[in-house]
Amino acid sequence: MPALSTPLGDFLRACRARVDPDATGLVTGGNRRVAGLRREEVAVLAGVSADYYARLEQGRERSPSGQVVSAIGRALRPDADARGHLFRLAGVSPGMALDRSRDEVHPALLQLLDACPTSAAYVLSPAFTVLATNVIAAELLSPFRGTDNMVRVLFGHPDARKVFLQWPTVAGATVHALRLNAGRYPDDPQIRDLVSELLAESDEFATLWNDQTVGGLARAHKVFVHPRIGRVELTYQAFDVRDAPGQQLLVGTPAAGGASADAIALLGSLHAVDSACDR
Repeated sequence: MPALSTPLGDFLRACRARVDPDATGLVTGGNRRVAGLRREEVAVLAGVSADYYARLEQGRERSPSGQVVSAIGRALRPDADARGHLFRLAGVSPGMALDRSRDEVHPALLQLLDACPTSAAYVLSPAFTVLATNVIAAELLSPFRGTDNMVRVLFGHPDARKVFLQWPTVAGATVHALRLNAGRYPDDPQIRDLVSELLAESDEFATLWNDQTVGGLARAHKVFVHPRIGRVELTYQAFDVRDAPGQQLLVGTPAAGGASADAIALLGSLHAVDSACDR
């Protein structure tokens, strides 16, 4: 039976294609027509029948037990983010609900942003819309004024590849994190509309989205080329916001005493000058 396109089936096919058969301990033949594991091999590793696993991939079985999903997860060896995504797609771990605070930044968090004068700090919504920034982040992202969603910036703004020197890495990590959020918040209309829009408009986004990789925003080194101050290198860390589930605080910090720290200080000075001229 031809495979149906279901979120769970698509994810399972992508996961098994990424598993190295030689690392599983199975005796495998040398002439393999597909990458990764065969369906029958996943079934053996998971301890389920080949027919049952095939029905899962084909969308003919939609209510697997938590025990079965756990076994399949062990067979496919996903990381923690991908494992959680698998459980959510299988309906074993329900998606999280978003409340009205999803786009409201708590006043205490706004104060925290301003308490990071030597770092670029900003708050993202689950759909990666920038909800609030400190002065440094506002200036660092100033080449994209008028576009407040970072996914749209990366795949639609003409200067994205100039400013983000490591654009492929940043774009890939962003799409994988967006897919993770789409699984966590399946009823979020902003994520759904954003994905539909970019699938229609960007082949690069579609390629990254369709590879089914998921991963949360983690510590990352980013290199910017800002039109006013030149090259800036920052180490970013992401933090979940407890007051508003789904929001994340990102803080990018330069190495102490280096050229990037000087560039960030200059960015702050330019903001002060610009603000004075606007008065």
